[in-house]
Amino acid sequence: MLYSALFLALVAQRVVLVQATACNATSPCPASAPCCSEYGFCGDGHFCLGGCDPFASNTLDSCRPMPVCKDAEHTFPNNDRILSNSTMFDGNATEYDWVVDKGTIFNTNTTGGELALALTQDNGGTRISSTRYMHYGTVTANLKTGRWGGVVTAFITMSDIKDEIDWEFPGAATTEAQSNFFWQGVIPTDTSHGDTTKDLSDTFDNYHAYTLDWQPDAITFSIDGNVVRTVNAKDYVDGNGGSQFPNTPARIQISLWPAGIDSMPSGTVEWAGGMINWDDADYKSAGHFYALLKSVSVKCGDTETPGPNITSYIYDSNSSTPSILMSNHTTLLNGGFRTASSSLNVAHIAFVVAGLLLSVYL
Repeated sequence: MLYSALFLALVAQRVVLVQATACNATSPCPASAPCCSEYGFCGDGHFCLGGCDPFASNTLDSCRPMPVCKDAEHTFPNNDRILSNSTMFDGNATEYDWVVDKGTIFNTNTTGGELALALTQDNGGTRISSTRYMHYGTVTANLKTGRWGGVVTAFITMSDIKDEIDWEFPGAATTEAQSNFFWQGVIPTDTSHGDTTKDLSDTFDNYHAYTLDWQPDAITFSIDGNVVRTVNAKDYVDGNGGSQFPNTPARIQISLWPAGIDSMPSGTVEWAGGMINWDDADYKSAGHFYALLKSVSVKCGDTETPGPNITSYIYDSNSSTPSILMSNHTTLLNGGFRTASSSLNVAHIAFVVAGLLLSVYL
């Protein structure tokens, strides 16, 4: 089993010019390029939005506040609420529900509106991310997966410090769904985090409702309303009594990505069902592989009810169990930062990152 949808089969981001400074928790970004993107490079502008790692940025509040969760029923009769280029997003979650981080989407409208995520030999796969975060709650995606060896469909939640909860669908295993979770990107030494649900009706031919019910004390995985797995937070406590359970605000992400390619480790390729066959009749006919998304339902589960002026979540500490606060601070790039110490130039800083692939596997 692939041990993380942290795959980040991600962007070749084209921007203007500036040295690409790598960042991590022990080597944070400089004040001149304060935000550490999810790809591990420093910059400003959109680098400070979704995926910006506060622990690896110049200061804890270099990243923009995270748009607060709102209950929603997302359907796709058209793509009006999806921004096709995530680097153009300014943090306004009332204008767009989703951004395209990479790849190609299109609307099929064959059965009342379906969003297709395409994978081609050239585009490296497609991923969309929600503009809003959720800090506990229930999210359900109605989707049809791919059915080709080496092609992986994923529906996950991912926080900016890599707390992650997954439904994954590798390659040609169209009667299976794999569930998984991670805490701050730590890859466990045992296999207790991952599980496989078998004997589903074909996941390519049939829509299924995949649910992640994430609460402070447990994660419940369901398919078509039937609980298939429950993970309890009390079972994932370290030797010092600290929780190793997802507990930070996360975006919702849906993706179709290429695991069966030469640049991937052999374990990843094997898990995904082998190398991708670019001569497959389906690919030749359509010009792409694809997964279909019918709807996404979000029911927020914040531990406190947000007041009418609440707009965002913010990190208030960078401990192993971070303190998360609700705030009325703006999420916009051109809005004021929340403390004077983080009043930084938000000019668009740019570089080229080509073909970043991160795949963690057993």
